[in-house]
Amino acid sequence: MPTDLWRFAETLYQRPGIEAACLHLQAQGADVCLLLCATWLETQRISCTAERAEALRNVAHAWRQQVVVPLRQLRQSWREAAQGDIALAQLREQVKQLELAAEREQLQRLAACAESWPSGETQAPSNWLESLAGDAADRAALQTLRNAVKHVTD
Repeated sequence: MPTDLWRFAETLYQRPGIEAACLHLQAQGADVCLLLCATWLETQRISCTAERAEALRNVAHAWRQQVVVPLRQLRQSWREAAQGDIALAQLREQVKQLELAAEREQLQRLAACAESWPSGETQAPSNWLESLAGDAADRAALQTLRNAVKHVTD
């Protein structure tokens, strides 16, 4: 099982249905990096507490709002114009790579926040996904994430 959060997230994201579920949750306002971290914490059998969930939300919030979201908005705003402009399409791809690098950094910050939390604290997965999903998250999409984790950890 991958223990590095970034490698885990990459592997999980490649599973069938995960990209669509993540984009659906993101459109509802969920922070996909937090959800990927949540699935990772569940596989590590780390207990979910209100304090730990709040610490992760605090780590993620400012970075997401100041770095990830502006890059995503810029990339998305260029989508239509880039279809007919090769130079803009290339710049849009570079922004996409910056967005991915920003998400990787966010995942590294989340992993660092959880580094001291002992694994194997629980016998069954905790409710990290529900705790970090927020009110807008679609429960069926969360279950898609949870089901795909079984294949990542096998």
